[in-house]
Amino acid sequence: MTDTKKTALVTGANKGIGYEIVAGLARLGFRVGVGARDASRREDAVAKLLADGHDVFGVALDVTSEASVSAAAVQLRDEGGLDVLVNNAGITGGMPQEPSRVTAAQVLEVVDVNVLGVIRVTNAMLPMLREAPSPRIVNVSSTVGSLGLQTAQAEPVGPISGAYSPTKTYLNALTVQYAKELAGAGILVNAGCPGFVATDLNGHRGTRTPEQGAAVFLELATLPDDGPSGTFRDETGVQPW
Repeated sequence: MTDTKKTALVTGANKGIGYEIVAGLARLGFRVGVGARDASRREDAVAKLLADGHDVFGVALDVTSEASVSAAAVQLRDEGGLDVLVNNAGITGGMPQEPSRVTAAQVLEVVDVNVLGVIRVTNAMLPMLREAPSPRIVNVSSTVGSLGLQTAQAEPVGPISGAYSPTKTYLNALTVQYAKELAGAGILVNAGCPGFVATDLNGHRGTRTPEQGAAVFLELATLPDDGPSGTFRDETGVQPW
């Protein structure tokens, strides 16, 4: 790294939980890249964050595009490298979501963002993370993807979903595999659930604020070097995969 100040990148960061993760990391002393594909929304978010005194910069980033991800990696390298990656970008895929009614095209669209997007971005940023003194990878998941919670509880965990929820199950499994591969590299890889947060994804029906939802990811992004890797947690603690 060329500066003592650590640099983080948050994908899907122009609004909601991603925006609050950026603000939270900036308050903790990070310089933060605001990753977003929509130029206007990205610029508005960066302007607001800068006005609030946060050290941030915009990163044009469409996680479904190899070219966009590669360009973002070049920009981060030019900015001095990367210490923390927060994979937050995600979509629900629209309705209907019942497995008997969901379409293959619908599922593939959600997988492309929620799973393949994480792979694209993580792999592009890994060379820089390997050079960082205390690198962290944080994946924004959900308990709706927890097979343990889905099958063990009498009350349903989230709505029936044939597209969105399974991508979070996939993301959880992927988190474990990255943690296993990078165990000897000093890179801690964990996933978290923000809880039922009022965002565009749920029509703002959630009961928690985006700032409350961001808290678990700030914790995971700043774990000590002897902290855990390969875990899935929410505000109450470690949760079953």
